[in-house]
Amino acid sequence: MTDNDLDDPGYAAFAWRRYRRLMIWMTLASAVSVVAGLGALRIYWGPMPLLGTIFAAGGIFFSVLLAAALMGLVFLSSGSGHDERIEEPTRDERWSQK
Repeated sequence: MTDNDLDDPGYAAFAWRRYRRLMIWMTLASAVSVVAGLGALRIYWGPMPLLGTIFAAGGIFFSVLLAAALMGLVFLSSGSGHDERIEEPTRDERWSQK
């Protein structure tokens, strides 16, 4: 177990606070992506129907936000030492076969 571990309540609070701050910024980045994406669609295709605009905005927004959330969780897991604590159950079997 490392010093920076999510089992430590103080560090866990710090790590989750940092993750939430990242997600707030990425929500803003998602909104900017929606504006840019809808602007590009307007330039290339012209005016779109309202329903198409709503679905395009939702697709852009949630795609960017989902990617940010998953990458943030990867960095949270790696930075907290959880990745190093995983034991591979078949590691000894693979090495003994070589």
